[in-house]
Amino acid sequence: MRTGVNSNSPRNKNPAVEVDPASKTRRLAGGPPPDRATTSTSSRGLVLDLGPVDSWDCAEIGSPVVKRYIGDNEERWYMWYHGRSISEEGTDRDLIGLATSSNGIHWSRGEGRVIRSCGDAGMVMECRDNWWAFDTESIRPSELVVMSSPMYSSVYWLYYTGYSSDEVDFRVESTSLPLSNPVRSLLGEERKILRSLPGLACSQDGRHWARIEGDHHSGALLDVGSGNEWDSLFIAGAQVVMHSSDDLRMYYHSFDREKGRYAVGFARSRDGIRWVKCGKITMGGGLSSSFDELGVKNARVVRNAGDGTYLMAYEAVAADGRTSIAMAASEDGLRNWRRLQEGPALEASATDGWDNWAVGSPCLVPMEGQEDKWRMYYAGIGLGGRTGIGMAISEGSDARSFRRWSGISL
Repeated sequence: MRTGVNSNSPRNKNPAVEVDPASKTRRLAGGPPPDRATTSTSSRGLVLDLGPVDSWDCAEIGSPVVKRYIGDNEERWYMWYHGRSISEEGTDRDLIGLATSSNGIHWSRGEGRVIRSCGDAGMVMECRDNWWAFDTESIRPSELVVMSSPMYSSVYWLYYTGYSSDEVDFRVESTSLPLSNPVRSLLGEERKILRSLPGLACSQDGRHWARIEGDHHSGALLDVGSGNEWDSLFIAGAQVVMHSSDDLRMYYHSFDREKGRYAVGFARSRDGIRWVKCGKITMGGGLSSSFDELGVKNARVVRNAGDGTYLMAYEAVAADGRTSIAMAASEDGLRNWRRLQEGPALEASATDGWDNWAVGSPCLVPMEGQEDKWRMYYAGIGLGGRTGIGMAISEGSDARSFRRWSGISL
């Protein structure tokens, strides 16, 4: 199949796909989550908090993938993100949900657990139960593009990371940091390195999804590297960017066991389904005691519509596991990346902030025609392990520095 990309299509006229409304709602075994931020200072930048008790996303949220669509008479925003609840057996799997907004600031997430109509927001995608599948334990969104092909008039393609029950037995002697995949924020939670691979799902409305099987026997799009290759442990955070109609680039991260640090690599494809790995990206940094001593991950790349260059926001990992967000740029979006500054563009907030432990999983949204050229949506973690999704804005067109949005008291 020859597939092209139309990432600027603002509307989708395909009918909704109905799903079975029968669904079991899981209940919290314990009490409510920690107290929410109550002051404008502590909640600065927060645009999406944990869901209410009993909801599918009441224990953890993160991995924001935000898209802005401008029509003739309206502006629509969509945020796909991962969430977890707590069941009687313990903490649940990561699932994928959808929130909607008219301005990218005030978000509606819906009330129910499962989407039933095209106007709903809520949980939109669950893990698979097939024993052979790569996404039986958790799923997290990493990118959404609007694809056009002879087979589809206009469909959403969601690239996501799927986690299986296959646990990787690996210890890093060079650091005392307990590694985990996926990374967990809740205190006291057992840390495991689960095998993860990239997957793809298709939708006509962004809410009801059907998976597209990749070439790997598990249904994934790529397999981990062999032997001591840098991506032999897992593949996570696979984000896809269009360079041309037959040149798509996938940026993903793994933990390089030989170097003892996280790293980002990329792959290329002509149709968005079959991919060829192209190796690891080197951006410098990683010096002792630096903000990125343990490497980089969760890279999010945007192509500048004006000059065709590429901008990358990525998660930098310090020796103690705390993460911040930094920026890099490239002329071609391939290997020639340079860091825009020697420090992070966004760090954990002050002591009383809701995200005062770490920030990560950045998602860049260009704001053409506005004074603030870039919005950055991100996942934040507090000292107590509570998570939320925040938003920061660039200082004009300069993507080297971002400040948390504080337009109103949240």
